[in-house]
Amino acid sequence: MITYLSDAEDNKIKAIYTLLEREIEDEQSFTLSEEHLEILDRERKLHINGKTKSYNKQDSLDIIKGLKTL
Repeated sequence: MITYLSDAEDNKIKAIYTLLEREIEDEQSFTLSEEHLEILDRERKLHINGKTKSYNKQDSLDIIKGLKTL
């Protein structure tokens, strides 16, 4: 892909950029439903009150990879 981009004509680069730009804009316009917001609020309150545990990024990755258990 990098080789293609380095040799591509300007109009092709602009077209690729336009496609990617639209995709990025679509992702940024994502909104949560009222139900999802209520779930997040409930989970946040449980966490603040010490009733649920949180994990840092490395712990999360280790759990996903099976290197660590909950």
